Amino acid sequence: MLDIIVILINNMLVYATPLIFAALGGVFSERSGVVNIGLEGMMIIGAFGGALGTIWFGQEAQAGSFAAAAAPWIGIAVAALFGLLLAIPHAVASIHFKADQVVSGVAINFLALGVSVYFVKQIYNAAQTPAVAQLIHKQAIPLLSSIPVVGQAFFVLYPTTILALLFVALAYYILYKTPFGLRLRAVGEHPAAADTNGINVYKMRYIAVLISGMLAGIGGAVQSLAIAGNYQYGTISGQGFMALAAMIFGKWHPVGAMLAALFFGLAQAISALSQTIGLNAYIPNDFINMFPYVVTILALAGLVGKTNAPAADGKPYEKGSR
Repeated sequence: MLDIIVILINNMLVYATPLIFAALGGVFSERSGVVNIGLEGMMIIGAFGGALGTIWFGQEAQAGSFAAAAAPWIGIAVAALFGLLLAIPHAVASIHFKADQVVSGVAINFLALGVSVYFVKQIYNAAQTPAVAQLIHKQAIPLLSSIPVVGQAFFVLYPTTILALLFVALAYYILYKTPFGLRLRAVGEHPAAADTNGINVYKMRYIAVLISGMLAGIGGAVQSLAIAGNYQYGTISGQGFMALAAMIFGKWHPVGAMLAALFFGLAQAISALSQTIGLNAYIPNDFINMFPYVVTILALAGLVGKTNAPAADGKPYEKGSR
């Protein structure tokens, strides 16, 4: 029984990590007043970029060399760049052209999936990338990993999980302890008042959406490099929407988003473990696979009327308006 609990907790952290990155991206975007339904698409392009960058950089690297160890981190950097580039059209449409932000985000999701699948087919003449040889591997934290039960559950981690937790702390500090964060939250609550005080609303929103794309791209790369092992159609299958739900469930706060991501990660871990222990002999696989998404819907349904988004979230700003 203890072994099952250890596996469950460890897998929760694994599945939650991509969601934490993407949810933080959503927090930045929506705190500035721009709805980002496109988190799914930004994770998709990040998963593709992460696998592509790692494979290309790692092809010339000798096994065990520094270059081989660096390949996944190069892939993550490529993923962040791809996510940022995909965030640009969403930012331009939402901020400059004042398009419907939900429609723009949905378009980003379709665009990312189409572009990534097309280029995988063109580059590899297959429906998926080759398996990534230079994967990110779990690391045991010295001393802490030796603690009975707890050590194996919480302190044998992917480096990306530790990085995600550091990003949560950094996001909290930026948003709540710096002038930049105060300005960003101001343009998401009352952009006209912020503009009156000399804050460039458009600039702050552009920066926030680009940060959102970068973080979601990193989340996608973590999914392809630490969980899937390659990129194909379906590597990202709803994680972006789970991240969006985690952001809402966490009340647009970095720490809250992280805790919600851990909750949804636990739901994914339960689903995966159910098949491992043979529960699918009694419950159809389709129902087991549905479990994380049903939990997401129920969690959001329970929050209807109980959460308040930033006051200007989803509302294009017209300079001079009141």
